This record gives sequence, structure tokens and C-alpha cells, in this order.
Amino acid sequence: MKHNDHKNKIIQQTKCTHFRSQMHELSKAFKSIWCFAKWARIKSQLSKKLSQFSSLKRSDINHMTTTFEKKIEILQEKFFLSSFQANVNNIAESFISLTVSFNSRIIEDEVKQTIRWIKADKASDASNISNRVLQASLAELISVLMSLFNACIIHKYYSKQFKKTQTIVLCKLKKSDYIDSKMYRLIALLNIMSKALKSIMIKRLSNIIEIHCMLSNAQMKARRKWFMILTLNLLIN
Repeated sequence: MKHNDHKNKIIQQTKCTHFRSQMHELSKAFKSIWCFAKWARIKSQLSKKLSQFSSLKRSDINHMTTTFEKKIEILQEKFFLSSFQANVNNIAESFISLTVSFNSRIIEDEVKQTIRWIKADKASDASNISNRVLQASLAELISVLMSLFNACIIHKYYSKQFKKTQTIVLCKLKKSDYIDSKMYRLIALLNIMSKALKSIMIKRLSNIIEIHCMLSNAQMKARRKWFMILTLNLLIN
């Protein structure tokens, strides 16, 4: 009980000190103190307004939509196009007769390096497990993560939870008008476990491909240790 009282007292003192420092900064500027007084008198007691999604206009017709359902339809047409079957008849078939042996078991160093490599403050998915939390508790969870990832490889099973993606619509910054759907973009929030497992497997496959020279020298994109100078030399020579 004494500890709680002491904690509450410290919090109250900190808030009081912060408020006094803010008032001191405002008092230095004559205009700022009157703006603050006006806000305290008029708007301080009002509830915070919820953000409103702008009305949207279809690109084919000059008609504004204001209902939530119609806005969803416009964004779906913009970002989720209907799928179609690509024509691959003009692509020649090629096969690589190569047997590669490697240790399929994921080790502790791979998991640690991958989790620490992922940015800590990236937005989390629907599970609300942030990267920072996973990194902070890595020492306690390392054995669990190793068992989980190895089980996915051994049983050739990719969890349904890993496949879930949360897609969010964001408006592009510094645009004059937001009634056009082109002024918005999508971000996909992926499962943190899924990102870690994919990163480990991509790194392994990349190493195998480079060691056994399975890519042509003309392939330059998404290759490790291929710097700009090497690319320019290949183009010149």
C-alpha cells in the first residue's frame, strides 16, 4: 500500500512539474498564452472529434460518394483488381538438374539474428504483438520459436495464422485534394512470426543459389553482395 501511495505521489508531482514548465514556456510569448486561454475557455471541455474519411469520386463518372459502403467499393476497385491468367506460352522451359544437400534444421543464431534485424517499431498486425516486445522477450522465447519454425519445416505446414494479413488504407502526404482514390495507398501488416520465418528461409535460399551459381550473371536485382560497381562493370564489359 505504501509503495502505491509513493508511486501516485511521484506521478502527481511529475504532472505538476510538466504543467508548470508548459505554462512557463507559453508565458514567454504573448500570443501563445492568449491562444492557450482561448482553447481552455472554448474547446477544452469538448469531446475529441472522430476523424472522418473524405468523400470519394469515381474516376469514370463525376459523382461523389459519401456513404461508407460506396467508399469501400471504390477503394476495392482501385487496389484489388480482378485476377487474370497470364500467357506463358512464349516462355521457354528450363530445368536445372542439381541436387543440393543442406541442414534443414533452424538453429538458434539464425532466429536471434533475424528477430534483431527486424525494425522494432514497425506497426503490428491484428495479433498486436509488436517487434519490440518480441525482441525484448527473445531470451525467454528463443526455444519456443525454434521449435515452432522447425515444426513448420519438418511437417511442411505453414500456419493459417501466418497467412493472415491486415491491410490498411493511408492517404498520401501533402496532397491538395483527397476525393480521388489515387491519393491513397495501401500498407500490409504481416504477422511477426511469419516475417521472421520467411526471412530465415529467403536468406538460406539466397545463399544456396549463389553458392551453386543457379542464377545468370545478367540477374542483378535482389542479389546479395552485388554492388553498383559490379553492375556497371558487367554492363560495360
